[in-house]
Order: sequence, then structure tokens, then C-alpha cells
Amino acid sequence: MAYIILLSYLSLTLFLGYRYARQGGGTAESFFLSNRNLRTAALFFTLIATNFSAFFFLGFAGKAYELGYGYYAMMSFGTSFAGLTFYVVGNKAWHLGRKKGYITPVEMMRGETGSDTLAIVFMIFMCAFMIPFLAVQAIGGGLILETITNGQISYGWGILFMTAFIVVYVLIGGMRGIVVMDIKNGIIMLSLMLVAFFVLTQTMGGLSALNERLFIEQPELFDARADGFYTPMRWLSFLLLWTCCLPAFPQIFMRFLMGRDIKTFKKSTVIYTLIPPLLFIVPVTIGVLGHIDFPDLGEKEVDRVLPMLLSNYTPGVFSALILTGALAAFMSTVDSILIAITSIGTRDVYLRYIRPGADSLQQVRVARILLVFLALIGLVLAWIRPASIFTIVTVTFSGSALLLPVIVAVFYIPRVSPLACTLALVSGEALLFYFTFAAPPPSWMGGALPVLPAFIWTSGSLVLLHLIFGTRIRGTQVDKKKG
Repeated sequence: MAYIILLSYLSLTLFLGYRYARQGGGTAESFFLSNRNLRTAALFFTLIATNFSAFFFLGFAGKAYELGYGYYAMMSFGTSFAGLTFYVVGNKAWHLGRKKGYITPVEMMRGETGSDTLAIVFMIFMCAFMIPFLAVQAIGGGLILETITNGQISYGWGILFMTAFIVVYVLIGGMRGIVVMDIKNGIIMLSLMLVAFFVLTQTMGGLSALNERLFIEQPELFDARADGFYTPMRWLSFLLLWTCCLPAFPQIFMRFLMGRDIKTFKKSTVIYTLIPPLLFIVPVTIGVLGHIDFPDLGEKEVDRVLPMLLSNYTPGVFSALILTGALAAFMSTVDSILIAITSIGTRDVYLRYIRPGADSLQQVRVARILLVFLALIGLVLAWIRPASIFTIVTVTFSGSALLLPVIVAVFYIPRVSPLACTLALVSGEALLFYFTFAAPPPSWMGGALPVLPAFIWTSGSLVLLHLIFGTRIRGTQVDKKKG
């Protein structure tokens, strides 16, 4: 029965992707941005589905298992506050995209500053930090498929199969197909997570009774100060991290350009802001309740806490159904990352430097080749699986957060210096890598995550260097005839 559920879901995905993709036309704007014609509901669901990944189903529960209920506030408010940065970045991006025909964020950086150097540096960092995040999704997909099939499909075969499947339906559907999948996957993902929460809490003995037991046995799960993790500086770090990294993701940024009008963008952003505080308590609670049955999980094992609870307390068919929601979350993020990075590779490398006269059909063909290549890279990293989902996500999100000061400066500081932006970004990322991997004395950090001093440095040095270096080249319009 589990295989029937899985095959039914995958078949529906392929059918809808093919059906709706055929309606979009063969232009680059259709393949990359779904013709910039999304209504409010579609734009909201594609934002949610793109952002709420395998991390939402597996990583949230896993980290809450380690840190307790305090993790809810850290994650929900930071993600909700991202709605503010969505508006700051997205409002400007939508208008520039409509006026000048931009398709990728790198095109926008180049067009608004006239600097190839800044555009290239910005592109390298934006794409580089998404590759590990792509691997996170493959890791989640492999774990989910292994659980659904009770180990009959191993983790290795699972990541291979799911990666290949996603590549096929993205090649077929492009962005228009992905948006249709996001609406379907968003509904499935949110609904099944709520169902899992209700069924697990009831079959395990009731939420109140479970929390009372844990409060007696492990009170530190209810006290954000118990283990010293939730220091004020760490709170500030995570709040900054989640708030600032999301609009700098290429797959999120490009969705700012896809609304049919600015009111559509604003409405979908408001709805998005309201969702995290309402929904994030669900995976966090499930993770905390994992201590009832699994008191001593290791770092890499914590990502399995939800599948393990489902296996213990629900029939195999029900477990397979719920984990299909996790599969939907995984797929809706992978497809968006793949098409976002391939759009940048196509438009900002191939079209810019290799074949400037390439028509839309040629651009789409190159994008499909790049997509397969990127999927293979993600597959290799997922096979290596260097750390827990949370650890990988924190590092990659930190690097992405440092892009935000540059984006805001380009959008809102008149004639900002491209040299200032470039130097600030490179030095900020170097500082981030030093604090992350060189393990400086804890007293240097004051309890903060590496992203906090790196973000302050990037922002402050950008302003100082701008005052030193002066002016910006006036923005140039992208040739709409290229796509």
C-alpha cells in the first residue's frame, strides 16, 4: 500500500507538470518566471512551498529534539519577520523587473550598477551557498523514501531516484510546472503535517499528559536558558539570520518578479508573514515529544525523529501517507533551487559571455543541461552527508544573509559604489568563513553566531567604502529581445 501511495503522488506530479507546462509557451520568461503572471494564492503557495523544505519536516523536529520548545520562538519569529525584508527587497525588485525586463537577481545587480565585477562576485556567492542547501533536500528525500518503504529502498538509492525524478519533471515543466506543483505540494505539506501532529499526540497519550511527563523528567526542554544555548546574542543572531537570508535566496528573489501586479506581491507577502507563528509549533512539538521514546539520539539521527515516531505509533500506510507530505516539501524546494541557479547560469554566464545572441529556445536548452549538472553535484554531496541538516542549513543560510546589505544598498542608496559593494561582500564572507571554521576563542564571539559580526562588518564597511569611493554608474536596461 505504501508503494501505491508513493506512485500515485509521483504520477500526479508528472501529469500536472506536463499538462500546465504546455500552456506556458516556449519563451525564457515562461520557463524561468512563469510569464510574470501569478495571482495571490499561487504566489503565496509557491513562496511557502519553496521555503518550507525537508528542513521544515525533518530539520525542525530534529533541532527541537536537541534544544526544546525555545526553538519555536527562534524559528517562527525570525521566519515571520522575513516578511519585512521580503517587502523591502521584493517591492523594489518587482518594479525594476517590470520596467527593465530583469529575470535573475544577478541581471538586476549588473543592470543597476553597471558593474560586471560586482555581478560576478554576487553570482558566485549566491549560487555557491545554494548547492549545500540543495544537498540538504536530497538528504531529506533519501531519508523519507527509505522510511516509506521500510528500508526496501536504501538511503543511497532513495536520493538517486528522487533526484532523477525531480530533474525529469523540471525539464518537462519549467517554472510554470513548478508553480502548479508548489500549489499542490503546499496544500499537501501543510495538511499532512497537521494530521501527523494530531494523530501522534493522541496515540502517544495526549499532548497535556506528554508535556507533564517531560516537564518532570526533562525540564530543560521547557527552559530556554537551561543549557546555555539561548543566550541573548544567539537569539539576536538567529533572528538576524532567518530574517535576512530568505530574500537573498535566488529561488525566493525570483518569485518577487512573478506576481501579475504589485498588489498580488504585497498580499502574498502579508499572508506569508502570518503563517510561521501558527504552523512552526507543530514540528517543534513533535521533535520535543521524541524524547518519550528516543532519549539518546545522535546528531545525524535527530533528523529521523518524525519518521521514527510515525513508525512506532501509526500503521505503515498512515506513516507513508504523512511522509508523502515531507516528500512534497523536499521536492518543492529542490525544483525551485535547480531552476533558479540554472536561470542564473544561462542568463548571466551563457547569454552574457558565451553566446549573447542566443534566442529563448537556445537558453532553455542550456538551462536544461545545467540543471542536470547541478542535480548531480547535489547528489554527490547528499551521498557524503557531511553533517546534520540543521548544521548545513545554518552555514549556508549565513553566507546568503550577507548578500542582503548589497541588495538593499543597490536598491536604495543613490549611485552606490559597486567597488564598495564588492569589497564589503568579499571581506564579509571571508570573515564569516574565519569565524565558522577557524574556531576563534569564544570570548571573541560573545555567544553570537558567526553571521552576526560578519553581517555587521559587511553593512558597516559597505557604507564606509561607499563614502570613500563615491558614485555608481547609472542603471542600464536589459535587452528584452534576449528573452
